[in-house]
Amino acid sequence: MHKSGVYRSVCPFDCPDTCGLLVTVENGRAVKIEGDPEHPVTRGLLCPKMQHYEKTVHSPRRLTTPLVRVGSKGAGEFAPISWQGAIERICTTWKALIAEYGAECILPYSYAGTMGLVQRNAGHPFFHALGASRLERTICSPAKGAGWKMIMGSTPAMDPDEMKDSDLIILWGINAAATSIHTMRDALAAKQCGAKLWVIDTWASRTANAASETFLLKPGSDGALALGMMHVLVRDQLCNQGFIQENVQGFEEFTAAVLPDCSPEKMAGACGLEAATIERMAHNYAAAKAPFIRLGSGLTRYANGAMTVRTITCLPALVGAWQKKGGGLLSATSTGAAFPLHKITREDFIKKPVRLVNMNQLGDALNTLDSPPIKSLYVYHANPAAVTPDQNAVIRGLMRQDLFTVVHERFLTDTARYADIVLPATSSLEHGDIYRSYGNYVVQRCDAVIAPLGKAKPNWDVFCLLAQGMMDIGMGMEVPFFEQPASALIDQLLAESNAWRDETMNAALRAGEPVRLRVPEDAKSGWQTPSGRIEILNRQLAEPLPRLLPTHAGQDGYPLFLQSAPTPYTLNSSFYEQDRLRARQGKGRMQVLMHAEDAAARRLRDGQEVLVYNQLGEVQCNLAISGRARPGTVVCEGVWWTEFLEGKRGINALTSQRLTDSGRGSTLYDVMVEVKAAGQPV
Repeated sequence: MHKSGVYRSVCPFDCPDTCGLLVTVENGRAVKIEGDPEHPVTRGLLCPKMQHYEKTVHSPRRLTTPLVRVGSKGAGEFAPISWQGAIERICTTWKALIAEYGAECILPYSYAGTMGLVQRNAGHPFFHALGASRLERTICSPAKGAGWKMIMGSTPAMDPDEMKDSDLIILWGINAAATSIHTMRDALAAKQCGAKLWVIDTWASRTANAASETFLLKPGSDGALALGMMHVLVRDQLCNQGFIQENVQGFEEFTAAVLPDCSPEKMAGACGLEAATIERMAHNYAAAKAPFIRLGSGLTRYANGAMTVRTITCLPALVGAWQKKGGGLLSATSTGAAFPLHKITREDFIKKPVRLVNMNQLGDALNTLDSPPIKSLYVYHANPAAVTPDQNAVIRGLMRQDLFTVVHERFLTDTARYADIVLPATSSLEHGDIYRSYGNYVVQRCDAVIAPLGKAKPNWDVFCLLAQGMMDIGMGMEVPFFEQPASALIDQLLAESNAWRDETMNAALRAGEPVRLRVPEDAKSGWQTPSGRIEILNRQLAEPLPRLLPTHAGQDGYPLFLQSAPTPYTLNSSFYEQDRLRARQGKGRMQVLMHAEDAAARRLRDGQEVLVYNQLGEVQCNLAISGRARPGTVVCEGVWWTEFLEGKRGINALTSQRLTDSGRGSTLYDVMVEVKAAGQPV
């Protein structure tokens, strides 16, 4: 592991692509990161973030020893402590808290800072055995999965490779240039072969630069566009009646009860496009031989997120796109059944029912939850002080003197600054794991290629130490399970073959090769729904038919939609430790993009310091007047660390703790604000 050479690895970050890496190691140090040309999907292409991942791994900002707080909360003042001292302090504090309040006073908080099956899930068995509160991990896109399931059940996603066979590719609500570069690459390749490329979004992102046409909508109105298009498909007799009769349930009910009220003229007012544009889109969609919709996650982060996905998912059924190679809709690939994750998560360790705390409502949980109150927070591979909705409420909770907070991290993030104990974490090059994608069907195992920096430890090793520490003070823990190394857990995931992978594939995975899983034949035979048909009418739901569902827009009394958008140079709050990547975002400053019409109405000028504000808080940033923002919508890219912000609050100071219609996901984009010059009273 420590010898010089070139080693295979995998990008661990929350991205659908899960790129294969080649890591050059010299004298125990990673010196070069390249894409693996033999990876069957990513084929050597890396995003700007990962092209110099070694700068993150060996950053001078890396935490390399455990720390204990010596200053006030949030000041970031710490002193070194030994691992033994840190574990003893954590365990003895937890023992006292459990004795007074019960184990549910402890809350773990984690999400997708690492996507490895072992390290990401390493805390589950520990906190299950401890009896701590459980975290409902729904900040990203559960509404997307819920909307798909309402129509398609457990039908597996189409293979993204089919994009090359499409003659019309619609990137709908996905900034692929920033969040899925291989989708972008494949869409451009198809375009060069004659396919039309549409981008449907709320602002003209970098993805729009490559589009044949771009359609900018009012945020949260994607369902209105889909309903308007389907009204035209039915009205102008453009539906594939043969496919519908054989494969679709509820077409007649849908066309009778919902679509009559969804004329292009009415939906134009809802979504912000001209009625004639909606009609033209419907006709071109119906005329395409194999239309391919690649659905993003951003359009689901509204009060109507699941209904939006449910509605858009009806489109391929109406024109019979599913029966054509290259036609259909890709939401996300699901490969959870390919591995026995229960062997890692160990739900059987749960001794009695415990409460579930939604991660999007952490602010309320820390400040108002009772019976018992949250008295300790353990954060790993997550940065809730920056990324969680209602940042002011979260920070107010983290400032509580009676809250014992432990953060396991690589850097002194916003959250780590409020910790009582900070534990140094490894990067993906310093520990082994196995990774699966949610944008394709490739999986790969990798081992550590360099030794842990300083005293850094991976998640699994820390939870083993905590389990032993709790046992040492008489708290009881399933120690035999926590005595095995992470490699043994990975071996258990690969111990047996199943319908997704045979022994030849398992052997390749054990050898560190990227392997394309096979979708089981029984899952591909017919629609995996209760009726065996595409269920536009789903009688199991309280609302059996898709319909137009509003967002929260307008409820809070502010005039501008706010879109907190991804950037190619960071991923949520990751990579802000790299000066070169920060410099490529708005000249190193957080910016708000605003259309010239909106700026003129507020007498604002380009480059001016402004405050973006609403009922939850205010954020200071630099104004960029840009045609990329549509009138009535402002855009902020990235989730900046407060260390680099003038006002010491990031974009999530403006996002609310409200949840989606289904899936209990975040409504991070369902936000209304106003903008004024900095220095003026709100």
